[in-house]
Amino acid sequence: MKILNLISLQKLNFGLSSKDYEWVPYLTGFAITFLILLAIIFIANKIIQRVTKHSDSFVTGKLLSSIKVPVVLLIGVIALWVPLSYVEIPQTLEESAKKILSILMIAIFSWMAISAVKLIKYFVLKKYDLKQKDNLKARKIYTQFRIIERVLIFIILIIGVALALMTFSEIKKIGLSLITSAGIGGIIIGLAAQKVLGGILAGIQIAISQPIRIDDVVVVEGEWGRIEEINLTYVVVNIWDERRLVLPTTYFIEKPFQNWTRTTSQLLGTVFIYTDYNVPFDEFRKELTRVLKSTDLWDGRVNVLQVTEAKEGSVEMRALMSAVDSPTAWDLRVYVREQLIKFLQSNYPKSLPRSRIEINGKIDDLKDIKV
Repeated sequence: MKILNLISLQKLNFGLSSKDYEWVPYLTGFAITFLILLAIIFIANKIIQRVTKHSDSFVTGKLLSSIKVPVVLLIGVIALWVPLSYVEIPQTLEESAKKILSILMIAIFSWMAISAVKLIKYFVLKKYDLKQKDNLKARKIYTQFRIIERVLIFIILIIGVALALMTFSEIKKIGLSLITSAGIGGIIIGLAAQKVLGGILAGIQIAISQPIRIDDVVVVEGEWGRIEEINLTYVVVNIWDERRLVLPTTYFIEKPFQNWTRTTSQLLGTVFIYTDYNVPFDEFRKELTRVLKSTDLWDGRVNVLQVTEAKEGSVEMRALMSAVDSPTAWDLRVYVREQLIKFLQSNYPKSLPRSRIEINGKIDDLKDIKV
C-alpha cells in the first residue's frame, strides 16, 4: 500500500463499501494538488500584476486573458495526474487515465502555443496602421505575419496530432507497417497532395518575396481590386464593386498581374480630351493647373498636358496628374475630365470635334446626292 492508503479509513463507516474507499485517497490527493496549484497560480498572478503595475494595463490584460483558460485546464490535468504516482488504483484504469491525461496535456500545450503565436502577432501588428495613406511598411508586416501565423499554427497542429497518436502503441505498430509497405501507396498519395503542397509552398513564398501584400491594389483577370486576404492556399481580392475574386496562391507566382502599389501607393492618372485642330493648347494648360489647385485630390507632384495624337478629324490631348493612392487618382481623373469638358463647351464650342466636307461644284449638283 502507498502513502495515502495508510490512513485507517476502515474505522469510519459512512455507508461506503471497500471498493468505494479505494477512491478516497486518490480524490484526496487530487483535491490537495489542485488547491496547491491554484495557490501557486494566485501568487504568480499577484506578482505579475505588481511587476506590470506601471506598464500598459491593456497589454497585461491581453496577456492574462489569452492564457487564463489553458492554464486552468492545465492545473486540472496536473491535479489529476499527480495522485496517480502515489495512490494505488487498478493498473488498467491507471494506464487508461494516464493515456487520456497525456492527450489532454498535448492538446493544452498546443492551445497555449497557438495562443502565444497569435499574441506575438497582435503585439507586433499593433504598431502598424493600414489606414494610413503611405502604409507600405504596414502592409508588408501584415502580410508576413499573417502567413507566418498560419504556417506556425499548421505545424503546431500537425505536431500535436502526431504526439497524441504516438501515445497509442497500436498506432505505432500500424505506422511502422505503413512505412515499410508504403511503396506505390506513398507515390499515389504524393501525387494527390502535390497541388496542395504546391499551394502551401506558394503561400510561404509570397510571405518571403511579397509580390503582393495585404491591401495592395491589383488588376487580375481584368478586374481592379484590393488584396483582402492572403492564406496558405488561396488569396481573396476585394473587387471595386464589392465582389470577391478568390484565386489560388500559385496564380500570383506563375501568372502575370498588375500591382499598382508594389513600391508606393502614389499613382499617376490620365485624362484624354478630343478637340478640333483650332483649340488653344496653352489655355487648356492654364485651366488644368487651375482645376488641380482647386481640389485636395491632387497631391501637387505632376501636372502635365500634352498633345499625344493628331488624327484626321480631331486632336488628342492627354492630361497627366498625380494622387496619393489609386482611389484618389480615380476620383481626381473623373473630376478633371468633367471640368475640362465644361471649359471646352463654355469657352471654345467651335473647337469641339467635327467632321468636315468640302463640296466642289454648283449647289444644284447636291440634288443627286442621296443621304
